[in-house]
Order: sequence, then C-alpha cells, then structure tokens
Amino acid sequence: MKKLTVILFLFLFPLASFNEASAQRLTVKNTTIDVGATGYEQPVTATFEMRNKGLRRLVIQSVKPDCGCTKIEYPKEVGIGERFTIKMTYDARMLGHFQKMCLVKSNASKKPFYLTMTGVVKSDFRDYSGEYPIEMGDLLLDKAVLEFDDVNKGDVPEQEIHILNNGKKAMRPNLMHLPPYLTAITSPDHLLPGRTATISVKLLSEKLRDYGLTKTTLYMAHNPGDKVRQDYAIDVATVLLPDMKQFEKENKDLAPQLQMSAKDVDFTDFGGKTKKTATVTLQNTGHSPLKITSLQLFTSGLKVTLSKSEIAPGQSANLKITGIAEELQKLRTRPRILMITNDPDHAKVVVNIKLQ
Repeated sequence: MKKLTVILFLFLFPLASFNEASAQRLTVKNTTIDVGATGYEQPVTATFEMRNKGLRRLVIQSVKPDCGCTKIEYPKEVGIGERFTIKMTYDARMLGHFQKMCLVKSNASKKPFYLTMTGVVKSDFRDYSGEYPIEMGDLLLDKAVLEFDDVNKGDVPEQEIHILNNGKKAMRPNLMHLPPYLTAITSPDHLLPGRTATISVKLLSEKLRDYGLTKTTLYMAHNPGDKVRQDYAIDVATVLLPDMKQFEKENKDLAPQLQMSAKDVDFTDFGGKTKKTATVTLQNTGHSPLKITSLQLFTSGLKVTLSKSEIAPGQSANLKITGIAEELQKLRTRPRILMITNDPDHAKVVVNIKLQ
C-alpha cells in the first residue's frame, strides 16, 4: 500500500506543477525601450505595456530599479485578462548614454525578469515637443496641413514645414507625389540626428487649371526611395480666385450682389443623432444674375446641395448642409464649404462649420 502511495505522488506532483505554471501568464510587448535623447535634468519615462493572460489575478510583488536615479510606477494587482503598464522614469542627471534596468517579481513565475530603458542625455538638447507636435516615424513636424488661400492667377506664394530628426541616423527628408503646380525644397537636404530643417513648398498658380478649391496629398519620406505611407500624409488645399475684370470701374454697379442668411453653421450639438441638417439662404440683391460657379468641401463629413446655381436679381436659393457626426469627429482640420461666385465683392465665400 505504501508503494502505491509513493507512485501516485510521483505522478501527481509534476502534473500539479504544470497546472500552476500554465495558470499564470504575463506578456510584455517590449522588455527594452529606447527613449531617445533628452536634456540634462530633463527626466524621461519609458512605458512598458503588459497584460495578464493568466487564469487568476496577477500580484506584482516588487519592481526594483538598479539605482536610485530611476523611479518606478506599477499596479500591485491586475485582474484576469487586463492590460497594465510599468513606468520607469530616469532623472537624467548624468550626461551621455544610459541603460537603466529594473527587476520584476510576481506570482506569474518563480523566475523574475528585467525591464530595460536606454537613451542619451545631451547638454545642448532642446525639447521640441511643443514646436513639433506631429510625429512621422523619426521625423517631427510643426504642421501636416498647408493652405494657400486667396490666390490670384500668376501668384507664387510659399509656405514652410519645419522638421526635426528625432532619430539616431542621418536622413534626407523629402516630399513625394508633388503635382506640377507645387515644388518643394528641403534645406539642409542632409539632416543629422537632433537637427532641424525647413521644407519650402511653393505654389505655381499659373499651372492651376480650375478656379476654386484644389486639393492634393503629399507624403513625407525620410529618405529617397521610401514607400508611401498613409500616416505620413501632408494635405494641401489651394483656393484660386476668379478674374473679376469684367466688373471693374463703371460696370461694378451692374454686378450681382450676394447676401447670405449666415456664414457660420452650428454643428456643436447633434442631439444624439447621427446626422444634422442646416439651411443657408443665398439672395441676389444686385442687377445681374448671380452665378455660383463652384461649390466645394474642404473636408469630409459634410454633404451639400444647392437649389439653383444661377440666381436672378431679387431672387434667392437655398444651400442645404448635412453634417455626419461620426465623420466630423475624426477630422484633423476645420470643416468648411467654399463657394466661388461672380459677385466681385464676394468672389470667394467660405461657410464655416462650428464643432465646438
């Protein structure tokens, strides 16, 4: 009888150990994080993303850094299936490259593991986060939307995009998919880590074919030959004004005159509905027919209809505007509607959509 008991114990013990180990799984997205460059005495934080994929609550017994220069934030307990983070913050009080580690002990395993953060502390480092809020890989940009507004045929306006190399390698940034009416020059064209450059984008209005709004999308490349990435998009909008020479001087009295019931439409509250509609009345108080030659949208999320595009003197038309709540919430630029008319005083009319 004693032999049987011993045999059963030997078979059951490894089975129990296996169940205990498999019941608690802790996954870590990255055990090593490079936080890049920071300035002297400018603390920097690495955030480690983790998840309890075990079958019971995770208890983190301790997280010990390898020196007093690093502070740790972590939860004591984590529920089944829940995601959580462990944060390491280095005080950056020593110049040069650094590697900081912490030892994590939990009930997920008898064996602890290490988390590591690396980076470099520079004496001449500037924090560009406020000036370059847009991140495209290792490039930081101050803007990702260009607007050339109120352009007359023959004008050559210019706008600038300021960029920062936030990586560890030199690069040759450039804009891809330029249409014939745009040029772009990067200076300097060889951008070292931690350095800045300017991309000058010039509009050649003579090469624009149509009056009104023209939109295109450019793509930022870190180096020549890079593949196009949708998350590296630069939106460009141009408004070319029509030629109004026909109504100069004595003919001005004969021109049409546009009056609108509103130039701002309030879409701040949808009342819980998915769509909202507003109507703007357009009236011609002039002495010749008012023509709406172009009606365009700067963004998605809107639908517009015009009851008639030519309005006789003394007559009116309705501009119906429908906003789609879900799409408007995703916009990164302000929604507007552009009208091009033959009224010399209102050749370009913009209807603004208020969202907040």
